[in-house]
Amino acid sequence: MRRQLASGINPAGSSRALRLDPLSLPVSFNAHDARADGGVRQIELHRERIVLRRAVHGIQMAVKVRVSDFKGVALRGTDDAQMLVLVHRDPSLTIPLCVSCDTDEIATAWQMWSDVFGLPLLPENGTREPAPRRRRRNAVHARRPKFLVRRRVGDLLGPASIHRGEREISARD
Repeated sequence: MRRQLASGINPAGSSRALRLDPLSLPVSFNAHDARADGGVRQIELHRERIVLRRAVHGIQMAVKVRVSDFKGVALRGTDDAQMLVLVHRDPSLTIPLCVSCDTDEIATAWQMWSDVFGLPLLPENGTREPAPRRRRRNAVHARRPKFLVRRRVGDLLGPASIHRGEREISARD
């Protein structure tokens, strides 16, 4: 299996945009990272996992993330083009996949990346449906207090202390 190499940071004067082929994984490329030394991080895309390598303050690190941990494939608009990104809850783990000015090409690539990774297509404008409301009540709220749990529940209607053959003692005036 051959490895596809691409450059996420284009050399000066290059008119090439970032385009990766989703059908020829694994793919290794460099992308912009503002917090990394040199502003570059190396990304390896596999079908099941993604490996991010970068150096921060001279310390080398490699982060392996499962593809299932990503939210989906999103389309984001830039100044003059559109960009496909693999969206993670942590914005520093979001990965660029494709940059193009052609809307037909970007729509095809969007669907292909979604199919390859088995992730949903996320809306273009970044809006999402709100999360379901959290329950305000605590699960412990309906539980009996601790001192009452130790006590046995009494039976008010049943004759608990009256045995057969015994008389009931009642107080007289």
